Amino acid sequence: MQGRLPLTARLALFFTAVAALVVLGLGWLFMTAADRHFAELDHAALQDKKHLIEDLLANAESADVTRRRLDDALGHHHGLTVSVLAPDGTPLFRSKGFPDLNGAMDTADHGHTADPEGQLRIMRFTAAAAYAPDADLDITLAMDTSHHVLFIAELRRNLFLYAFTATLLSGLLGLLAAHQGLAPLRAMKARAAAVSGQRLDERMPVDSVPVEMADLADELNQMLDRLQQDFRKLQDFSSDLAHELRTPIANLLTQTQVTLSAERDSAAYRDVLASNAEELQRLARMVSDMLFLAKTEHGVELPSKERFQAMPDVRALFDFYEAVAEEKRIVLVAAGDGEINGDRLMFRRAVSNLLSNALRHTPEGGRVTINITASADSTNVGVENTGDVINPRLIPRLFDRFFRADPSRSHAGADGSGLGLSITRAIVESHGGSVTVESDNGKTLFLLSFPMLDK
Repeated sequence: MQGRLPLTARLALFFTAVAALVVLGLGWLFMTAADRHFAELDHAALQDKKHLIEDLLANAESADVTRRRLDDALGHHHGLTVSVLAPDGTPLFRSKGFPDLNGAMDTADHGHTADPEGQLRIMRFTAAAAYAPDADLDITLAMDTSHHVLFIAELRRNLFLYAFTATLLSGLLGLLAAHQGLAPLRAMKARAAAVSGQRLDERMPVDSVPVEMADLADELNQMLDRLQQDFRKLQDFSSDLAHELRTPIANLLTQTQVTLSAERDSAAYRDVLASNAEELQRLARMVSDMLFLAKTEHGVELPSKERFQAMPDVRALFDFYEAVAEEKRIVLVAAGDGEINGDRLMFRRAVSNLLSNALRHTPEGGRVTINITASADSTNVGVENTGDVINPRLIPRLFDRFFRADPSRSHAGADGSGLGLSITRAIVESHGGSVTVESDNGKTLFLLSFPMLDK
């Protein structure tokens, strides 16, 4: 984290680099075009003088006449000097101030070139005079371009200064733009920093951020909603767990302290130990159920996966709960059949939890029906009982751990601890299925859907 360059600085450097490339590129193009333009102008001027000299030589009657006409035509031309050499190398005409080319005349080809220092434009060619048509004269034109060189140098300095200023200004503006553009991220950071276990109601400003960040803010808000919901469930679970464990532990502690407060016979000790054993069994079942729920929530594999018919196991559960049903004069009805692809013992436990729950909440003389229907994609097991309907506001929380529709009601056994429906949902979801609840018109229906996987 320490060595990383901030995004604002990276964006500013990027803007600066782009601006520098654009400005310098345009400057290079402009300088190249200007230099080429001046070279073309100089070449055109030299070509014009070349044609003028050729015309003068074509009409020259003698060497003296040639000197006089060249002096009249070129002697007063600012910045232009001419050298005309006879075939034997003797000067026929040389303008005043003709530069010493230091070998440039020898190395320069017939045509247009520049001296090594870049201060002269040189043109060298040959032409014959009318008075001596067989003797070619060696003619050299030298044009002083120092004013062009100075202009280009000054232009280069100005362009460099402009490029530096423009790049610096672009970098500062880029830094400002990046800083302002990332302001929503800083606002989101501030909101996120305010989130804590005691303050989960902070949300990202979706409407006040750019469109590109709106999706991110919305996803973060949804994440915070899930975290707040899970944190609330965890708090409720911790509170409920403490409450559920407090009662049996308090009973064990009270009975043990009372028993130890005075001498008692062996029968009294046996009664206390038997009562303590019941409480310990309840605690053991509760811990076992909690471990089972923890495993299923982490995607534990089914212990023993097989294909089996659901109705025989439902009949076996009816035989187990028959005595409880006869005591309350409840009619048990089973219909249909279907194949389950999963763990038989876990299936029995899920249906047993629902059947036990239905028998507890069905009034005397009521009915409990288990209906099994099969389709190409799934097998549905519905457990329906008559009796009071469940408040619709409580249905979403029925499968929460330790939740009871009636908090004042408590039953012995694991199911009475409020974990039965949670275990049922965990079992069905571990099979890839789902659980739904409907409660209306004096009937409550729990529907377990088991998909036919690996078919």
